[in-house]
Amino acid sequence: MLQPTADWIGPGQSAVLIAVLGLATLGTLALFVVAAVSTRRRRSRPYVLLTVAIGLLVVRSVVGIGTVLGVVPMVVHHLTEHGFDFLIALLVLSAIYSVAPPSVPD
Repeated sequence: MLQPTADWIGPGQSAVLIAVLGLATLGTLALFVVAAVSTRRRRSRPYVLLTVAIGLLVVRSVVGIGTVLGVVPMVVHHLTEHGFDFLIALLVLSAIYSVAPPSVPD
């Protein structure tokens, strides 16, 4: 059984949490690869911003795994996670704002 080094979670809970975080990491990593390929093809600012935002989601998942394993302290976890939440929202809104408005038909 997986033995967490953190004292806030039990062995059974940590195994489930690691499984969920592992799947989330794989899913967001796959999404990041698709976004990176799209960014390489399009080479536009909105694509870059969204790719960076998705990359931050991957890092968030890795930080979560590190927290369950006791590598990342809970305080660092919270600062990183909530800081990345803000950055992700900012990047997505910047991508939306940077897209040119549709042209109005004459």
